[in-house]
Amino acid sequence: MAKFDKFQVMAKIAEAPMVPVFYNKDVEVCENVIKACYEGGVRAFEFTNRGDFAHEVFGELSKWVNKECPELALGIGSVVDAPTASLYIQLGANFVVGPLFNPDIAVVCNRRCVTYCPGCLTPSEIGKAQEVGCDFTKVFPGDVVGPNLIKGLMAPMPWSKIHGLEAVPL
Repeated sequence: MAKFDKFQVMAKIAEAPMVPVFYNKDVEVCENVIKACYEGGVRAFEFTNRGDFAHEVFGELSKWVNKECPELALGIGSVVDAPTASLYIQLGANFVVGPLFNPDIAVVCNRRCVTYCPGCLTPSEIGKAQEVGCDFTKVFPGDVVGPNLIKGLMAPMPWSKIHGLEAVPL
C-alpha cells in the first residue's frame, strides 16, 4: 500500500517539481540512482514499468526506499491499465503515471487515495481526466509538441495542473 496519500504526494511534487523517470532491471543500479537523487533533494521518483519482471524490481525498491529514503514517494510510470495500477499500488506505489488517459485507472487510484497522472495531449483529454479526479496531467509526448502547448492550454484552463514531464536518461 502507498506510504503517502495523494495530497502528500502532490505537496512533494510541488515542493521540488522535478520527478526523475528511470528504469533498470538491476535493483542495485536503481538503488544507487534513487539514493543519489534523494540526497540531491528529490522527493518523488518515477520507476517505469518497461522491462520483464519490472514489478518484481519495483517491489524490492519499494521496501528499500521505505528504509533508506523515508521521505521519498516512489511511483510507477508507463501504466496503461487498471490491473497493472492495482498491482503496483499493492507493491507500494505512491503515484501512478501513464502515457495515456484511462478512466479505469483513475477509479482504482481514487479508491485508494493514490495520485494518477495520465498523459494527455488535448484540452478534451485533460478535461475528462479532471472530471474523474486526476489532480494533474502531463502533456505527452511533451518533447514533440513543446512548451507553447502548455502555455496555450493554461490560458483557458488556469486551474489546471499541467506539466510537461519529460524523461531524461540518467
